[in-house]
Amino acid sequence: MIELPPLREVIARHGLSASKALGQNFLFDEQLLARIAAIPGDLGGVQVLEIGPGPGGLTRALLRAGADVTAIEMDRRCLPALRELETAFPGRLRVLEGDATRIDAGITGPFHVVANLPYNVGTALLVGWLGGEAWPPQWASLTLMFQQEVAERIVAAAGSSAYGRLAVLAQWRSHARLAMKVHRSAFTPPPKVMSAVVHITPAAMPEGVSARALERITEAAFGQRRKMLRQSLKSVPGALPALDSLGIDPQRRAETLSVAEFVAIARALR
Repeated sequence: MIELPPLREVIARHGLSASKALGQNFLFDEQLLARIAAIPGDLGGVQVLEIGPGPGGLTRALLRAGADVTAIEMDRRCLPALRELETAFPGRLRVLEGDATRIDAGITGPFHVVANLPYNVGTALLVGWLGGEAWPPQWASLTLMFQQEVAERIVAAAGSSAYGRLAVLAQWRSHARLAMKVHRSAFTPPPKVMSAVVHITPAAMPEGVSARALERITEAAFGQRRKMLRQSLKSVPGALPALDSLGIDPQRRAETLSVAEFVAIARALR
């Protein structure tokens, strides 16, 4: 194993501090970081995309696991620390400066995404990875750290209080599981909430279903989740007749519908 200076020493040497504006919280526990890097499985010689590496804590764990990493970082204060890792792992790390929601990483699949996502862009990035008509995606898996509340929304079952649009989008053609929880005390500075890592892998896409149609249905249904479907879906052309044809009671509320029922509605609309 390549010997590297402790993360705290790297951060102190470069005068780094976590930026609240960028949603940063640094992880120093290298055993914990190694556990996160192990979630996708064997990364030897595998391409990995990392978003928001910061000073490179998870990056070094991924590199030590054998991955070839492309890291996108918009905080230029962190770039010198990442350049040191480029030197330590020649040809194994490529660092791109920019906003991950706008920059093209230039990776062709298959690749794994592994990231301690900045809290302020995590959900938007996830929805982007889960969306689109092309399936299967170029990514082979997503291993992502979120606030625990968001993680629970991704893996939630129908009927639970956390169940909503994010759960349907994550589960209709993917497998999503809660891989591990991370206590707030593991971070510097400690966030106000607990965190959790979600692992998502692609599954077969149901036939005859448009991703856009499903997005429209879930957006309307959960946008007014306290209302009955007959009210929340009336703005979607064809949705109420679809409920009738499928035998779904329009007096039900969105959180009572299973992922399969949402898929059936989207298929009927098409």
